[in-house]
Amino acid sequence: MRRRIRRLSSLILLAQVAILSASLLIGFVLFTWTARMNLTSDYQARAAAIAQTFAAIPDVRDCLAAGGGSCDGTVQELAGTALHRTGAAYVVVIDMNRVRHSHPDPALIGKKVSEDVVARDGEVHLGTDIGSTGTTANARVPLFADDGRTVIGEVSVGIRESSVAAELLGELPLYTAWFVLALGIGALVSFGLASMLKRRTFGLELDEIARLLQEREATLHGIREGVIAIDPAGRITVVNDEAQRLLHLPDGARGRRLDDVLVASPIRDALTGTTEVKDAIAVTDGGVLVLNRMPVSLAGRPHGAVLTLQDRTEVTGLTRELDGERSFAESIRAQQHEFSNRMHAVAGLLELDRPDEALQYLNEIRGTSADLDRTLRTHVRAPMIVGLLLGKAAEANERGIDLVISPETDLGPAPDRLQALVTILGNLIDNAFDALSECPAPRRVTVAIVETPEELTVRVADNGPGVPDGSVPRIFESGYTTKRGSLARHSGLGLSLVHTTALRLGGTVHVQSTDGAAFTVAIPAKQEGS
Repeated sequence: MRRRIRRLSSLILLAQVAILSASLLIGFVLFTWTARMNLTSDYQARAAAIAQTFAAIPDVRDCLAAGGGSCDGTVQELAGTALHRTGAAYVVVIDMNRVRHSHPDPALIGKKVSEDVVARDGEVHLGTDIGSTGTTANARVPLFADDGRTVIGEVSVGIRESSVAAELLGELPLYTAWFVLALGIGALVSFGLASMLKRRTFGLELDEIARLLQEREATLHGIREGVIAIDPAGRITVVNDEAQRLLHLPDGARGRRLDDVLVASPIRDALTGTTEVKDAIAVTDGGVLVLNRMPVSLAGRPHGAVLTLQDRTEVTGLTRELDGERSFAESIRAQQHEFSNRMHAVAGLLELDRPDEALQYLNEIRGTSADLDRTLRTHVRAPMIVGLLLGKAAEANERGIDLVISPETDLGPAPDRLQALVTILGNLIDNAFDALSECPAPRRVTVAIVETPEELTVRVADNGPGVPDGSVPRIFESGYTTKRGSLARHSGLGLSLVHTTALRLGGTVHVQSTDGAAFTVAIPAKQEGS
């Protein structure tokens, strides 16, 4: 079985040599044909010169002017001398009656030629003649009388084509040498080009390049991470489906600058920068993204950057939900511990035979700890939200903050968009707790959740320092925070999540900064069939 050539350099070299060989062969044939035509023209011109010289001999002109055949021997002798000196194949002289007066074959002298006298028009006629002496380069010139105007005959001279071919063959070795030299130079240049392309493709063969491209396409469009590659000029060279979905890139984004396809935002600033970015959190209208930007250098020269994006929206929502469950579990554990302590206190009073004091203590416990639980179960019938608020209440108790559930709170057992409600409520309460961390007592956070057929409203207010006037336009930006110290390490995301979640659901977020800060989120109810 014929072996298949796989090396890129060999394929390029063979292809170039084949093209050069075919081109040079065609050129060689055309050049040879042109040279042959030129030589034939030269020999026809040489035959014409011989014929004109012979026609100018006075004896020949006088013989034909006399019109007799007595001087045929003289004309034949002169023709033989011309043949010997010039190497022509024949010198034939005919008169106007088409009678031959000289010919290489003496038997034909005095006989008529079959064709007419071509030179009777007084012009020189060139061509190729196929006669008894073979194929010749022929010239026919008129033979004039002494007055130089009257045509009295014709001189026909032919030079064998074999002479033309012999001269052409004598020149072919030189031509062949030039063509072989050109082919050698072309082969060397092709080899250099093949080597250069081999280096430019990092030594990969054609099959490897095709397989690498297939694997790259399969990998790019198969992973669940967004991948974008940009060149040093900032143009997108690679973008997969996930990146296009996460960033809402338009169709045909490849080949365009990243600045032109992304609206101005912190995400665009992070992706179009020049520094390395690791695990940066960004909030978009579609959720929460984790950004990474890795500059790429080849041979010490910048070669663009590779950007990766991960969708953490669901993970963030589950984290918030887990935080609520954990807070609920912590509050149950704390209540169990507190319940044990209270039971020990009651048991001690009973052992001391002080039942009145034990009863009074139980009444005090029931009045303080049961109020929040009773309020939650009365106004909030969603178990997950109850758990979240109980956990936040336990945290508030530890931090010395009063968590108050507004009397207007009214939430059903299965509220619309529960996960979004957990995200909004948890972040707003956490943000209120942080705002009160450095405030003196009394510190209070009031929560109101009102569900109506038209919309769901969440309001979280605190009696802290409020939001600085200059920060109000920016507090919902991802990464922006007014907190200081240890609280600022993981801040700048909560309010951005609240704002993004509300906008994604078609809602609004309002902030008031009078006697503290109050955030109000209104989300329209989900319509039937939407």
